[in-house]
Parts: sequence; structure tokens; C-alpha cells
Amino acid sequence: MENLILAINVVLPLFFTMAIGYFLRQIHMVDEPLLKKLNSLVFKVFLPILLFTNIYQSDLESMFDLKTILTAVISVLATFVVLCLVVPLIEKDGPRRGVMVQGIFRSNYILFGVPIVSGVFGQEGLGVVSIISAFVIPLYNMLSVAALETFSHGKMNVKKILKGIITNPLIIASLLGIVFLVFQIPLPQAVEETIVDMGQVATPLGLVSLGGFFKFSDTKRFLRQLVIIVVGRLLICPAIFLPIFIAMGFRNVELMALAAMMGAPIAVSSFIMAQQQGADADLAGQSVAFTTLLSVFTMFLIIFGLKQMGLI
Repeated sequence: MENLILAINVVLPLFFTMAIGYFLRQIHMVDEPLLKKLNSLVFKVFLPILLFTNIYQSDLESMFDLKTILTAVISVLATFVVLCLVVPLIEKDGPRRGVMVQGIFRSNYILFGVPIVSGVFGQEGLGVVSIISAFVIPLYNMLSVAALETFSHGKMNVKKILKGIITNPLIIASLLGIVFLVFQIPLPQAVEETIVDMGQVATPLGLVSLGGFFKFSDTKRFLRQLVIIVVGRLLICPAIFLPIFIAMGFRNVELMALAAMMGAPIAVSSFIMAQQQGADADLAGQSVAFTTLLSVFTMFLIIFGLKQMGLI
């Protein structure tokens, strides 16, 4: 019963916070232009600050676990390669192929990983999530652009990929956090307290914004593709990789951080990138909505199952 209550207490706040965003949209307190601005503010300001502070305040020796980092990176790469081979066999439409590949391999790790891991382990788990993010977020961006460009236009724009990596606020914040941590650069107390407070805004505001974007209409046009994305992202990826992580000896914070990476829903930015790359943005938007909503239940099962087995 204790494990059941813990799992519920971790995922329900995520659901309620997103529900508030959806409710605010329904009563017209927020509209799409405002939500887009909030979303941009979260991903360009508050989430980078959160990443920086989590890395900056971490313990240097325990943070740089090469085994965990390599496992995360290889897992993402392996998923991407398999999808690039399999998706063209089950989907004819090029713009939808890119969205399906991106939708299954790319998770909303930073927005969901932080509250999930901290919900189970408290503040001690945030450093692990942040350092994994420092490596997988650039990888997500690079592979997403490659998939969308290749499947939508038949070619890959290397310059666009590099520009997306260099200018990504999350990547810049991660690198700065690592530099400050490695070289033990102190921040004035007033500055540190300010950025810590600002970073705490990221998760609730990001989830409210995400909930406001939810739309559950017009799904019949791509129901088959949507089912494939949802099942692939929330069920198949965790079902394949969690046993591998466990067999490799991962436990506790590291296992939960990797499980959150593989079990989190699709990143909101995948919808924006699909629009920019000329892919099927409608399918991408619906995929974000449905995987986010259903991930509340699948993440509950993952947390409860790992707790019951004494692995976290």
C-alpha cells in the first residue's frame, strides 16, 4: 500500500497541474498566443535556469557516472536507428514518417524527469536527471531535425542541425552548469537564491502551459499513426529498455532517471519542430496531447512496479 500511495503522489500532481492549464483554456483565461509565449518563456528562461542550478548544486563525483550517461545516449541512438528502419515499412507518407520517428524516440525528459525523480527521491535525484539531460537533449535535437528533414524533404540540412544545437538554451545552460561545477565557481548568495527561485517556476508553469495546449479533436485522420506513436512511446520503449537497465545493474536514482527518460511522453518542442520542418504538425500535436495524458497512468505503473520489486 505504501508503494501504491507513493506512485499516486508522484504522478497525480503532474496530472492536476496539466488539468489546471486545460481548464484555464476552456474558460478563456488563457488563449493560444499567450500559451505560446508562456511555453517559449519556460523553455528559453525557466527550464535552462532549472537545469543550471540542478547541475551547479550537485556533487561532482556522484554526478559524472559514465555508465549511466553512456547507457542513456546509446539507448536513444538505438531507438532512433531501429525506428528509421521500421517506420518506413509501416507508413507511406513522408511528413508523417518523420513525426512518427520523432514521436517515439524523443521524450519530454526535462519537464517530466525532474518532478518524477524528485517525487521519488527528493532533491538528491535532480543532479542525475540534469547531467543526463545535458547529453540527451542535444542528441534529441540533432536526431529530430535529421529525421524530419530527411523524411519530409528527402535530404538532411547539417547547417540547420548544428545551429539548432549551438543556440539551444537548454544545452547552453547545461554546459554552463558543468563549467561552474567542475571549476567550483561560486555564485553570490543573492544570485544563487534568485536563480533557484526562478528555476522552481519551470515545472508548474511548463505543465500548465502544456495542459492548455491539449486538443482532442480531429484524430480520425491519423488514428492508426497516433496509436503506433502512443504504444511505441509509452509501452514498447519502457518494456524493452527497463529490463535491460535492470540487468545492467542500475538501481535507485539512476534507474528511475533512465526509466523516466524512456517512459516520459513526447516533448512539446516536437510539435514546434514539425511545424518548422514542414512535417505533419497536426499529428505531432495530437501525439503530444495523448502521450502526455496517458503517461500519467503508464508512469504510475512503472514507479509502482519498480517500487514493488525493490529496485528503487
